[in-house]
Amino acid sequence: MKKTLSLVAMLAAGTSQAAGFQIDTHSARATGMGGTATAGLDDSSAIYYNAANIIGVKKLDITLGDTGILPSITFQRVGGEQEGQKTTLSPPPHFFVAYKPFEKLAVGVGVYTPFGARSRWEDGFSGRFRGNESSLATYYINPTIAYELHERFRFGVGLDIARATIELTRGLDFVNSEGSIHLGGADWGSGFNVGVQALVLENLKFGLHYRSAIQIEFNGKADFQNIPVEFQSRLRDQSARADVVLPSTVTAGLSYSPIDRLNLAFDASWVDWSSFAELAIRFEDSSIDNPLPKRWHAKWKYALGAEYGVTEALQVRAGFVYDPSPSPNATLTPDLPDANRIKATLGVGYAFNPFRADLGYQFVALADKESSAPGIPGTYSGSAHVFGLTLGFSPQ
Repeated sequence: MKKTLSLVAMLAAGTSQAAGFQIDTHSARATGMGGTATAGLDDSSAIYYNAANIIGVKKLDITLGDTGILPSITFQRVGGEQEGQKTTLSPPPHFFVAYKPFEKLAVGVGVYTPFGARSRWEDGFSGRFRGNESSLATYYINPTIAYELHERFRFGVGLDIARATIELTRGLDFVNSEGSIHLGGADWGSGFNVGVQALVLENLKFGLHYRSAIQIEFNGKADFQNIPVEFQSRLRDQSARADVVLPSTVTAGLSYSPIDRLNLAFDASWVDWSSFAELAIRFEDSSIDNPLPKRWHAKWKYALGAEYGVTEALQVRAGFVYDPSPSPNATLTPDLPDANRIKATLGVGYAFNPFRADLGYQFVALADKESSAPGIPGTYSGSAHVFGLTLGFSPQ
């Protein structure tokens, strides 16, 4: 019987919208274009996508929105029946404001959730001793400043202040009975981001954005329940801690306008998931520690997007994304299910000055991914529906 709780069990990111446990839908306009926002998006939500681009606001721009992530993920053991998760709607919100006091200088702040997940396996799930219910949420506060160094070159930098919370419930197998453990923890961390935008040609823009990794040192409490008498001296309520690195990202993008009102975009994003090599909870009683290797790999994801202005006020959008899983098959387990993702997106926007509204939709297909993990081999698959709404205000 294992008496330990790995940190990856707490992450259980089967419900995240992007690979691993990343969330990258912080603007319904960008969502409709497959997230291709690094080079061309120039409203206040550029605080997330590329800090340099907030120079594009006219004077003041405010965006406020929410994203509904409705996932469905399944697991099928070799020779067993298919099992799934309870329906769970995750609603990460986003808020951005940018102000341009001078022609070449803009400042702003954003609040959003770039990493997060929520997972609830069905009652009686065969992998409940590895992960049953769990949630991870990160909240970034991101003050930003941007400056136009040249009419063709902009530069931006921001501070990332992160608050992360984790909560987990999982089963404990005592052969003749079952117990459980509930664990919660939270911590603050900080990092930075920097971006540039260049006007290569009159109809071609290039963007490059880097967001640093953030070290989080969770401190919390472990609550053990229904523990047999012979184990109570070891499996007692106690403090617990864990370290996790929220990965760094680098994104390069192009935005091209071949004809009036049509914009085509491409983004390539590198996410350094290799920081997840081995993760574990460290209990007050170190004898029940047992780090679990994951050996994740850094991955590139690719996105294509398009936006067309039907009229001055109405825009339609579409996009396509390939987002590979960072998890090797040998370490893929129910505590953190994942798979390669293919995404198709649609969107529409309407402006009625000084207001605007954008809707974005994303269908996420999780390709079948085989796990060869010792003790629990099987196949993971699933899908997700993502709905985004962003309201904007930009006075002339």
